[in-house]
Amino acid sequence: MNNHASKDVSGFPRLGDRLFATLLYLLPHHLLSQLMYWVTRNEWPLLKNWMIRTFIRIYGVEMQEATSPFPEDYASFNQFFTRSLQPDARQVVESEDAIACPVDGAVSQTGTVNLGRIFQAKGQYYNLVELLGGGTDWMDIFDGGSFATLYLSPRDYHRIHMPLDGRLIKMVHIPGRLFSVSPSTTRAVPRLFSRNERIVCLFETQAGPMAVIMVGAVFVASMETVWAGTVTPQSRRVTQWHYSSESMAPVSLEKGDELGRFNMGSTVILLFGKDAVALEESLQPSTQVRMGEQLGSVQIAHQ
Repeated sequence: MNNHASKDVSGFPRLGDRLFATLLYLLPHHLLSQLMYWVTRNEWPLLKNWMIRTFIRIYGVEMQEATSPFPEDYASFNQFFTRSLQPDARQVVESEDAIACPVDGAVSQTGTVNLGRIFQAKGQYYNLVELLGGGTDWMDIFDGGSFATLYLSPRDYHRIHMPLDGRLIKMVHIPGRLFSVSPSTTRAVPRLFSRNERIVCLFETQAGPMAVIMVGAVFVASMETVWAGTVTPQSRRVTQWHYSSESMAPVSLEKGDELGRFNMGSTVILLFGKDAVALEESLQPSTQVRMGEQLGSVQIAHQ
């Protein structure tokens, strides 16, 4: 079990962080995301090629890893943003008890869920039950367990992959705000990850229950899973799908398989049960990680 305390090197929010967060409170998050949805799916060659080239230049995107390095080969900016990688671009850790990192990105925080609270940044926590959409039974599963919060920057690869072999039990869509999830906003906005729109996927694995949580953000026009496509319920209430019932087709994925993707960047949160896994001690805040590398190991195989 990973019992090390949550680590934070980012400090308390600076004045600039607070000013940016105040601006975000005032912005029409969903309207901006709808506009971004239209712009990023526009297929006019002059516009989309200019957008892709400008984005690559500003963010230093490593296009040599992509299936195609040429902007002209992508039908839209969103197709470029959710681009696939060459087959040998990432190696998934092979050991059966090794947990594979689900994304390219940077560590925001890791640690232990303590009395239903998860560490966000210095002076900031959020509630496990709120994060999961109100299921108190899930709190019993993950309270005292391990968590890892991974931030995807604009330049990163934006597909999400399985950390372990797993069978999908439940998916939950939780509506909410679309605050930026950048490090500066994480320091300044209380309960950020439990306020933003998110998709919670609960799997049964060899380590027991595992939650993979896709957190939306400003300009994240939509989120997708490989089994459901774009997840956009019409209701503004929590929506649940139970894949353990006979009415839903079973979903099983192997470690390293694609799970879903962000249409624009955001954050993934992993949750494991108490004493189930040990996360790598090297996972300090701001540590760069790549999909497939070892994030931790299974401690007690689930019976």
